[in-house]
Amino acid sequence: MSSYGQFCSVARAHEVIGGRWTLLIVRELLCGSRRFNDIRRGLPRISRTMLSERLQELARAGAVTRIEGGQGPEYELTEAGRELMSLVSALGTWGQRWLPRHSEAEDLDLEPLLMDMRRRVRHAALPKDPLVLRFEIEGYRQPHFLLLKVAETALCTQNPGFPEPICVRARLSALAAWWRGDMGFSEAQRSGMRLEGPKDLVRAFPGWFDRYLFAAIAPAATE
Repeated sequence: MSSYGQFCSVARAHEVIGGRWTLLIVRELLCGSRRFNDIRRGLPRISRTMLSERLQELARAGAVTRIEGGQGPEYELTEAGRELMSLVSALGTWGQRWLPRHSEAEDLDLEPLLMDMRRRVRHAALPKDPLVLRFEIEGYRQPHFLLLKVAETALCTQNPGFPEPICVRARLSALAAWWRGDMGFSEAQRSGMRLEGPKDLVRAFPGWFDRYLFAAIAPAATE
């Protein structure tokens, strides 16, 4: 990679972390992903080769360390990598405040959204017995399943064997708009997100999650 040829620390840092995907990989590590395939689930459009190259670059920069775990290699942010949290947070805040939000016109992937939902479950608010949420999203042939247990959550391609009382049928744009904070739960339901199941569980559903980290940040035009 060619250098900017500048003494400035902004330019020098951008040479290391300014490449495509790099800060999103840092985001995934900050959110708790440690294994290669888990990082890819949060970034489904990155190739295995690109992800490997970016992790190596971050390791050379001292921001990531590779650990040989019992089930294969794991990746962990170093002190230098964790300090990037403020930069990632600032970008998220800026994007939420200043970039237009029109989910129906955006090219979105489902799995990163469901991964974020899995990470932000309010375990204390869940029913005491394990349950599975079934997601049937328009345009996706196969359903997705989110296992909710007081001590564990998992995103699955098939039901792992627990009761499945709620089915979320939705356009991805409506689910994304609710999760991102573009609209409230009732508005999302009017926009194409439908929950089927016992009324008490459907009413409780929004309270099982802390929505997207930046959901409370309003667009600049409405502040």
